[in-house]
Amino acid sequence: MFEKYNPINDLMLQVINNDGKVINKEFFPKLDDIQIIKAYKDMLFERTADLMTVSYQRQGRIFTYPPNYGQEAIHIASGMVIKNEDWLVPAFRELGAYLAKGATLKEIFLYFMGYEDGTVFKDANHILPISVPIASQLIHGTGLAYAAKYLNKKEVVFAYVGDGGTSEGDFHEALNFAAVWKVPVVFVVQNNQYAISTSKEDQTVSVNFAIKSVAYGMKGIKVDGNDLFAMYAALNEAHDYCSKGNGPVLIEALTYRKGAHTTSDDPTKYRDKAEEEKWEQKDPLKRLKSYLIDNKLFSEDQEKNIIDDYKKEIDRIFSEAENYEPYSLNEVFKHHYADMPQDLKNQQREHENFLKWKES
Repeated sequence: MFEKYNPINDLMLQVINNDGKVINKEFFPKLDDIQIIKAYKDMLFERTADLMTVSYQRQGRIFTYPPNYGQEAIHIASGMVIKNEDWLVPAFRELGAYLAKGATLKEIFLYFMGYEDGTVFKDANHILPISVPIASQLIHGTGLAYAAKYLNKKEVVFAYVGDGGTSEGDFHEALNFAAVWKVPVVFVVQNNQYAISTSKEDQTVSVNFAIKSVAYGMKGIKVDGNDLFAMYAALNEAHDYCSKGNGPVLIEALTYRKGAHTTSDDPTKYRDKAEEEKWEQKDPLKRLKSYLIDNKLFSEDQEKNIIDDYKKEIDRIFSEAENYEPYSLNEVFKHHYADMPQDLKNQQREHENFLKWKES
């Protein structure tokens, strides 16, 4: 696969076209109908939860949130490939992958409501917290992969970043040392076309992002990130390659961020309707649903019922998070130092006075 889709030639791995038709039988993954239907339902859950979370934010019930809208195939394919013993090293736009790894939607809600408990991920094995600093998590991913190799553990690390993160020094340091140490880490660049408002053309003249693997002596591949089958095939191949001690892999997942960068962003300021309509034809759910319907595995009526059930469940979970017990004032101040310094005591007193004034 890596040889056939050498990024130097700017070739892209694609298995189904925009209409859900199989155009590449050679790399169609070995998934049965049950697995494919579940993958679509998981993508549908991620999208429903994502759109509802944006709505909660617009109602003032949750803080700034980074939508996943349009990138679901990457996340769900990742969840299908990443094993329990593997590491998930996320950025901040991998909702479906968090859930597949064992994080709960309630924890995600709590995180974006400002609760530290939202990063505990009690039932998730080998998952790092959400990372907002751009690309810093990739160095952590390389370090985890180095530790796994050193301890002779059969673990593969999956580390995620956006296209903007490839302009950060941390990205290059992480790739360089991963290749030098020949460690088992899969770097996934979610190329959603914009680093907030900065387009690919404004940050690199490279023919693609996957080609950056060549300079560091590692395998790289450009994949249609809106094609669940192509993403699964590439991620699965990368997992197999890394687990055999061959070193790291860089995957560029070509996709499109259909929503805003975060709920504080206005994408109409830097992209036009024609571009959005072009990418709408490549929508990952639309394509997989077309495949399912063509193969008589799914129907529109089923989808409506499923979405109705999802909305009820998501609302129930959000209500639980919204009614989470608030932290006491002491929790904010008392755990910073063994003995609270005077300036912190003064801050606590000032805030207590503010709260009393607010109540009155």
